[in-house]
Amino acid sequence: MPLNDDPPHVRQIETDRDDAYAFELVGHITAADMENLYGLLEGAYEIHERIDVLVILRGYEGFDWQAAFKEQTMIGKTHALKHIRKYAFIGGPGWMGTMVGLFKPFLSMEMKHFGPDEIDQAWAWLGARPVETAT
Repeated sequence: MPLNDDPPHVRQIETDRDDAYAFELVGHITAADMENLYGLLEGAYEIHERIDVLVILRGYEGFDWQAAFKEQTMIGKTHALKHIRKYAFIGGPGWMGTMVGLFKPFLSMEMKHFGPDEIDQAWAWLGARPVETAT
């Protein structure tokens, strides 16, 4: 069986709160990555009516824009609006912070963008911490 040289672009980070979910997105984000992320969130909605989410973008190399308009992605976005209380977004290109600012007044969730050097502030704003796991 061949090894997969392309590591997952979406990695879940365990947190110290059962209703706080964190993810690291790395590299180029594809439609499959978005479906994976929204699938993980759908599982969270089955357990908790409302959740808090933190997303860290590292080594951002772009996004498949067609993924934003796929049916599964649109369903995921709609469900997110119903279930997410707080959404912290860390890193990414500068325009992402601008987009958060533009959409924030139209959304029911609290949403805040943090620079890549503000990860501790993002965790504090969310009221959660990452849990260290042994490797």
